[in-house]
Amino acid sequence: MNLLKSTGLLFAAALIMASCNKPGDTVEVSDAQEVEEVSGSTLSIDASTSKIDWRGYKPTGQHYGYIPVTDGEVVVEGSELKGARIVFDITGLKIQDMEESNENYPKLWGHLQSDDFFDAGNHPEAIFEMTGVEPFVAETIEDKDEFETENTPKSDSEVAPENPTHLVSGNLTMRGTTKNIQFPAYVSVTDGTVSAKAGFNIDRTEWGLSYNDESNAVDKAKDQFIYNTVSIEFDIKAN
Repeated sequence: MNLLKSTGLLFAAALIMASCNKPGDTVEVSDAQEVEEVSGSTLSIDASTSKIDWRGYKPTGQHYGYIPVTDGEVVVEGSELKGARIVFDITGLKIQDMEESNENYPKLWGHLQSDDFFDAGNHPEAIFEMTGVEPFVAETIEDKDEFETENTPKSDSEVAPENPTHLVSGNLTMRGTTKNIQFPAYVSVTDGTVSAKAGFNIDRTEWGLSYNDESNAVDKAKDQFIYNTVSIEFDIKAN
């Protein structure tokens, strides 16, 4: 099976950084990239052991959970990663900071599914499609300054995997919007199996999740906003 691969690796730091740093020292986001087909051995993603973790922040607390994987493939050639396509089920989103029996659970779940956030009725899936990969060579990961509260978002260096091996880029589609993201990842390709882990932050408003956008807060000291930063962690296995 052929997957899609980018013809270029030029990225503008439109969400995570206010300016561009040297290649490989930060998470970067740009417009969706033009793609071309790649070929190789296709491995199926193990949906039972693969997921995407999420964590959202507000000055007065945090919510976190995961979104299950429903489908996907990884393309390899020998020990090299060539392509990947991963489909996530937004309607299967789970909240892990409270029990499902808690009366607030369905309220929060419903709000996240609503037009204020994922608009899952119209966009029930999120898709990540890899567009490029290169060795990770940076010594550090650049972090974004955040407004300080008791629940300041974790930095990119905090959520990034230990000892990243690759700098991966790909188109992430949520809520009908596609952006290309580039982030450090740990990737292992051995004996016909792939294991990949990644952690990075995104600005939710770039995908239209703009409820209580912190940039609209009249007085941040009043704590009446939700941080635009959301932490994302991938844990993907394929065989």
